[in-house]
Amino acid sequence: MARDEISGRKPRQSAGREKRRRGPLPVPTHVFSIPSFCAAHGISEAFFHKLVSQGQGPRLMKVGGRTFVTFEAAADWRAQNEATTAAAMTAAE
Repeated sequence: MARDEISGRKPRQSAGREKRRRGPLPVPTHVFSIPSFCAAHGISEAFFHKLVSQGQGPRLMKVGGRTFVTFEAAADWRAQNEATTAAAMTAAE
């Protein structure tokens, strides 16, 4: 059987193959926007703002008019919540 380029047929693509990117890869950010933080942590933006108003949210960083959460602040927030949960679980036993 002749190769696709000789026979004039379009080359076949496997189902899992993705298009190749041209140009540089996107640079990963070192901060979360509020929507990306909420998506990454599985919470709604309304719940995020409720946590912040109660003083239980992560540390925020303002840049111009935008608000961000650094990866370090998110990690600290998660660790604090894990410790609080662990303490509550041991107290309940």
